[in-house]
Amino acid sequence: MPPFLSTCPITTDLKVIMLRLNEVKLPLNHTEEELPAAILARLGITADQMTGFTVFKRSYDARKKSNIVLIYSVDVETTDDAGILQRNARDTHLMPSPDTSYKFVAQGVNADGKQARPVVIGMGPCGLFAALILAQMGLKPIVLERGKTVRERTKDTFGFWRKRELNPESNVQFGEGGAGTFSDGKLYSQIKDPKHYGRKVLTEFVKAGAPEEIIYVSKPHIGTFRLVKMVEAMREEITALGGEIRFEQRVTDIDIEEIDGQRHVRGLVLASGDKLATNHVVLAIGHSARDTFEMLYERGVFIEAKPFSIGFRVEHPQSLIDTCRFGPNAGHPLLGAADYKLVHHASNGRAVYSFCMCPGGTVVAAASEPGRVVTNGMSQYSRAERNANSAIVVSISPEDYPGHPLAGIEFQRRLEEKAFELGGSNYSAPGQLMGDFVAGRPSTDFGAVVPSYKPQVTLTDLATILPEYAVTALREAFPAFDKQVKGYFKADAVLTGIETRTSSPIRIKRRDDDFQSLNTRGLFPAGEGAGYAGGILSAGVDGIKVAEAVALAMAAADQA
Repeated sequence: MPPFLSTCPITTDLKVIMLRLNEVKLPLNHTEEELPAAILARLGITADQMTGFTVFKRSYDARKKSNIVLIYSVDVETTDDAGILQRNARDTHLMPSPDTSYKFVAQGVNADGKQARPVVIGMGPCGLFAALILAQMGLKPIVLERGKTVRERTKDTFGFWRKRELNPESNVQFGEGGAGTFSDGKLYSQIKDPKHYGRKVLTEFVKAGAPEEIIYVSKPHIGTFRLVKMVEAMREEITALGGEIRFEQRVTDIDIEEIDGQRHVRGLVLASGDKLATNHVVLAIGHSARDTFEMLYERGVFIEAKPFSIGFRVEHPQSLIDTCRFGPNAGHPLLGAADYKLVHHASNGRAVYSFCMCPGGTVVAAASEPGRVVTNGMSQYSRAERNANSAIVVSISPEDYPGHPLAGIEFQRRLEEKAFELGGSNYSAPGQLMGDFVAGRPSTDFGAVVPSYKPQVTLTDLATILPEYAVTALREAFPAFDKQVKGYFKADAVLTGIETRTSSPIRIKRRDDDFQSLNTRGLFPAGEGAGYAGGILSAGVDGIKVAEAVALAMAAADQA
């Protein structure tokens, strides 16, 4: 179903208005004509009163697998305003369409160049959107990315997977596009978004080459290869608007000046020894920039420990998940590869849940430091690989790694070092069959599920990596998940360790009113690394918010 359908235009002097109609339900295999017919029936109008409609959102209800229902939200162009709303006053799913267009908070600030240009550190989804919005407002940002361009980075990353040669500055975590580039490219989030920033993110992605369907499907995704081209297109727009992007530029220090008891950013120091003067820094460094976290803490920037999660990647046959979720409708083109979302509250008080589920994808090596193994999940747009994979993780809190605000980083490192050793100390990942893990015995042979992690998975006993409380919770959760997705507790499903980078282990706290660091003016913590996002969409949204805060701060400085 295309995103826009229109009836024949009519000649009228009546004002055309837009109404949002939610919960329009139709069978999975409905015809193209049935949707406009259903809209007319719900509104009680004739075809000549509707000049057109746009699909705002399409989702599905698969609770009855043999009778899956598509659910539409549509924006309807009509000439009959008050009459429709009055006749349908009891329909809580009908309302005037909200204005979802993006509006810049400032334009042409610093046009005379009296202020130093704003600097964005990091070019993941958050930094990318912060830089894009700043550029679109005429602020000509400078972007510092410690890694390489996305195509060079892709070569390094695939080289690591094939040859076991890790580049600590160019890998799944570091480089243009950030960790989101090597992922499923999921573009949905549960954040509150009253200003429709998420719509701006999706619109910019489509402009950069994403499929138009991401605007209206309920769980949009892009996939790694498409993300590569999109990131390049967005980079070109930033530079065309006067922005400057400097690759392989790692920030090693921050210049902070104290004035009347208040700390102010005055510049940055790079690994090359170069210094860059600036009063406005967007800190979009991602959740794995551990050396930068340490530098910021040493410079007195307020940082606190925060909860995150640890666990394994779990692989099942995608066909099994499709059948479990969609029954006889498995394989339908509108449904695509099935996903799942699972939660279990274990008897020891720990929450176990699925995270970053990648239908038809692969488990990838995501290490960024030598001598450590980290896993992540990735899918292409087609989601056509044999296995489904997801992180199954256990929530932990600072009480599990007490003391220093950066203690969570050391906690992660210890687990990753254990995984490296257990895998053979050559970047192979340790693995185990689900049935063996629950039974408490090491695995010696794979079953029908072939692991996708490269370079290799070494079978062992994964219980030796995680803390006892996490092992206990996971052993309880896997059989319990079978009640939510029948067949999930599959004896030869493959667990691959270890997943530690679910989110940042720290939060660089910022003020609610102007998004600046709690104790350092001019420093704008943003995105996943600062503890304010989780995923591509929410990181992009946070980048927009912080870019607006920078623009307003610069505008205030201009007027001072």
